[in-house]
Amino acid sequence: MRFTPHTEGDVRAMLATIGAESVAALVAHVPAALRDVAALRLPPGIDEREVRAEMASLAAANGRPDAVVFLGAGAYPHFIPAAVEQLAGRAEFATAYTPYQPEVSQGTLQVTFEFQTAIAALTGMELANAGMYDGATAAAEAVLMTQRLRPGRPLVAVSRALHPQYRAVIATYLAGLPDAELVEVPYREDGTTELPSDALLARASCLVLGYPNVFGAIEDLEHTAAAVHAAGALAVSATAEALALPLLRTPGGAGVDIAVAEGQSLGLPLAYGGPGLGLFASRQSFVRNLPGRLVGETVDTLGRRGYVLTLATREQHIRRERATSNICTNHGLCALQATIYLSLLGRHGLRAVAERNLRGAHALAARLGRAGRLRFAAPYFNEFVLEIRGARRRWETALADGVVAGLPLGDWYPELEDCLLVCATELHDTAAHARLASALEQGGT
Repeated sequence: MRFTPHTEGDVRAMLATIGAESVAALVAHVPAALRDVAALRLPPGIDEREVRAEMASLAAANGRPDAVVFLGAGAYPHFIPAAVEQLAGRAEFATAYTPYQPEVSQGTLQVTFEFQTAIAALTGMELANAGMYDGATAAAEAVLMTQRLRPGRPLVAVSRALHPQYRAVIATYLAGLPDAELVEVPYREDGTTELPSDALLARASCLVLGYPNVFGAIEDLEHTAAAVHAAGALAVSATAEALALPLLRTPGGAGVDIAVAEGQSLGLPLAYGGPGLGLFASRQSFVRNLPGRLVGETVDTLGRRGYVLTLATREQHIRRERATSNICTNHGLCALQATIYLSLLGRHGLRAVAERNLRGAHALAARLGRAGRLRFAAPYFNEFVLEIRGARRRWETALADGVVAGLPLGDWYPELEDCLLVCATELHDTAAHARLASALEQGGT
């Protein structure tokens, strides 16, 4: 399928402007063998109406329009006010150049500064950067940061209840450090992380916990951070569901040294898995080891307020191999949308949305009590593990009926083969709850 917006007259005019007789003449300098390899064998162009009809046909094949999805596991469906996308698309935020240069983009720099302020408040930390690529890479960068802050401690302790994909990214990053050692800390029967031994923590640069963790369980950050600090290590929290933070004690308030998160829940669509938005916050004393970019507020020679990149010596284009990180940009548009979302909802609005998630998930868990039971007893936010006999078979039966009954956990955790990770947000009403309960109950027959 090819949509061609140019008429033959348009093509002739463009060729005349650049001084080429034909399209073939335009690429004649390319060796024939390469032109043959690059040939696309496309069908003739079609008009806009035909394109729309074809795209609608393809979209209809994606799945049932009445499907309900209770899948979370790191990416969460939430309502996004129309104003988020509308405001993010305003011309003031558009630039043909790198959107950090103070000479051309004061508006983007100011929004980034506001983003940093909002994330620092959300996490309860003293400092936040301009954003990372996603939650998993933010967690890996946090681990590398602890290696710089605690030299001579090559061991990295990571909770086994941390999202498996986050753990995989951390392992990939550490593979480049010759002395680094990654140790997974088991989880308890209630779904929270077991406190490592003093001997292990004495060798570790950090302990990384999910908050909430992959099971939806809320870790006791304060108790764990105190034990980690007593051993001279650093505590890192990684939050896959950022909308949990308005209800929980902030990582900074619990004594965490570095708090990272996935910001997709803050005004970003699921978009088939990306792009995401990494949030990264830490203590002020660690600022010179912080990865990524920082925007600061200053005044010019006339006393006017302005925004600039600051502490740029951390960047690899200046520091080269001595840079704190290889990241040299961020998901700027995603950070912009998150800033607009946070500004629209405000402190009270965020808490109200979080409370709806909490109530909905607990109501759903009670509704599913006839089909299975909660596998873990720890408190949870909008995601929980349902233990149910024949979980995979029931999940497949529900899927055939247009219900995605969460995530079968057996692929990630063989010991949880009969468990489903179920997520409910403010987008799931009581009718959707009833449909999930019916699908799981019928799947057992």
